[in-house]
Amino acid sequence: MRAEEDEKAGAVGGGDVGVASKAGRDSGREMWSGTGPEIRTGFLKDGKPIQLKQGKEITITIDYSIKGDENLISMSYHKLAIDLKPGSTILCADGTITLTVLSCDCEQGLVRCRCENSAMLGERKNVNLPGVIVDLPTLTEKDKVDILQWGVPNKIDMIALSFVRKGSDLMLVRSVLGEHAKSILLMSKVENQEGVANVDEIIANSDAFMVARGDLGMEIPIEKIFYAQKVMIHKCNIHGKPVVTATQMLESMIKSPCPTRAEATDVANAVLDGTDCVMFSGETAAGAYPELAVQTMANICSRAELYLDYPFIFKKLSSEAPVPLSPLESLASSAVQTANISKASLILVLTRGGTTARLIAKYRPAMPVLFVVVPELKADDSFNWTCSDEAPARQSHCQGFDPNAEHRYTKGI
Repeated sequence: MRAEEDEKAGAVGGGDVGVASKAGRDSGREMWSGTGPEIRTGFLKDGKPIQLKQGKEITITIDYSIKGDENLISMSYHKLAIDLKPGSTILCADGTITLTVLSCDCEQGLVRCRCENSAMLGERKNVNLPGVIVDLPTLTEKDKVDILQWGVPNKIDMIALSFVRKGSDLMLVRSVLGEHAKSILLMSKVENQEGVANVDEIIANSDAFMVARGDLGMEIPIEKIFYAQKVMIHKCNIHGKPVVTATQMLESMIKSPCPTRAEATDVANAVLDGTDCVMFSGETAAGAYPELAVQTMANICSRAELYLDYPFIFKKLSSEAPVPLSPLESLASSAVQTANISKASLILVLTRGGTTARLIAKYRPAMPVLFVVVPELKADDSFNWTCSDEAPARQSHCQGFDPNAEHRYTKGI
């Protein structure tokens, strides 16, 4: 489940999210997604959309208190006039409005632009500055408050970070979480040119990764999206990091009970590229056929997986794996290779912290993998064995396997 900031209310999901989280804790996990370093247009006079006409000039101010009209609008980025230059492009409202910069007045904080197309502009629409490295924090002060005062107490499992631009962004978030919340996983959403350029260090510092094609498609030329997607998925596969492909997967199913052939092919190609997950947006959030969209997506993914060449995938991942391999990764690689060659029906993995599980999954075995999580055992004064958590330890189903034998023998218990 995804808990996302409510832009208008200025808060994350409330009681309903908490109830759903507790009810679904055994079957689902909860992810918090913030706004990140976003730029938005300002408010308008009378709160009504304005008509922008192709060829007409309009001025943008960084004074966000101004209510705009057809001649003057505001934007929330304080360095807009400094970072832009004549010829730069400004995209508004999911790219439906294109403005070309004519001049910049840094002292007054004004940018003069020309409208390249006719369109209606509403209040607080998202803004993209293709090719511009914006000077905004990855986590806003509100993001920090939401995470520490809502996310951590509600035991969220993952944080999805928008517009991650470099590896240090992840380090900053981990420092905000601190030791008491270090178990929360971080998913990086790369949505601009700077993030694409620093993708290696971002992947290295992330627990998971998202190819967020929506904003990315406005930050880099649209004809480059397919290649950026393939490269980022491949890099995640090499590093064993789960990767999600998102945005407009089955966009037409917001209104139609059947996707386009191009959309079906897009989903299948993402699977063949090596993505671990394909994600919905408007199809299930606001679509007319949410259940049908999920079933359609599942059918396409299942069919695409039938054509995966697992021996080839293993060979490719092995040839590009960082050397030297750690003993544990070498063991995982050998286990997958042996299972593939012998056409095993199942790989059974005993793990405690999950590292072995992730390494086995990295090499994409052709058969199902069953991970048995072995609890860490400890003895209290009454010599009753319990897990490190509150629940009592369960008897091992693996004959002869004692996860804490060495500890017991050392302590003489």
